[in-house]
Amino acid sequence: MTFSKLALSVVAALLASTASAQQSPMSEDLAWKLLELGRVIDPPKTVELYAPLQEKEPYQGIKVERDVKYGPADRNLLDIFLPETAAPPRPVLIFVHGGAFVGGNKRTTPTSPFYDNIMLWAAKNGFVGVNVTYRLAPLAPWPAGAEDMATAVQWVTDKIGERGGNPARIYLMGHSAGAVHVANYVSHPEFHKVKGGGLAGAIMLSGIYDLTAAPLADTQRAYFGDDPARYAERSSLPGLATTGIPLMMTAAELDPEGFVLQFERAKQASCKRANGCARTLLLPQHSHMSEVYSINTADTRLTDEILDFVKAGK
Repeated sequence: MTFSKLALSVVAALLASTASAQQSPMSEDLAWKLLELGRVIDPPKTVELYAPLQEKEPYQGIKVERDVKYGPADRNLLDIFLPETAAPPRPVLIFVHGGAFVGGNKRTTPTSPFYDNIMLWAAKNGFVGVNVTYRLAPLAPWPAGAEDMATAVQWVTDKIGERGGNPARIYLMGHSAGAVHVANYVSHPEFHKVKGGGLAGAIMLSGIYDLTAAPLADTQRAYFGDDPARYAERSSLPGLATTGIPLMMTAAELDPEGFVLQFERAKQASCKRANGCARTLLLPQHSHMSEVYSINTADTRLTDEILDFVKAGK
């Protein structure tokens, strides 16, 4: 699905006024190209736009440790990024990739800048970066994702101090299906292997939280199962209304509409918590994939919010 020329001109005018007011760091050319792609999830075409903006290996001043085992499964692997120079213990940012529950990886290809870009940003902005991958459906259906999050958090809690991280300040951030796994981990304490969940905060970028809101896609059913009677208990929405873990949630302005609906539902649920509403952001001009591919470029609108979330603790 793409925008008609009329719709493009109307939306572009609206975004241009918004961008002008906010002094958008996104170029007009890039903004137009994202608009032309429309409300779709198109990694290859979005990679073409953002790969030229990203760093290439070897990364200056950054130490990288790849494919560290954090659990027993073949895909229980993580990469660690930290500065080469010694520093006091740093907060830890764990990133969880998307892939519609049936695909994806912590690095999309051996030479891809994604998702090293998020790790580089983390290491340059005061964190130890940890990039994880996890088991996939249909071989590993629900609750494998939440279980792998629990195992990863336990590993980081136990081991990251040896690598310059502060195990008392772990932030778990997921995108798309990764955001769903983060949300399910946060909202289902029965999976926690560390007391209280072991997190200083959870960040969810364009996830789904209420499985009853709309019919599930084939890949979603491959993970959550074919029985709609189980969807309510496998949703994270109820738990997001009760968790004490600080939360940040985002959606992209050009996300498919279902993600924006899910964002609104999760935002409303979070406001029922004793500790108040989650920090929320509808990211202007961005699409489902540019939201994360833009990290570690001049466009810092998302990462500025993440840094403020970490600094403020909410």
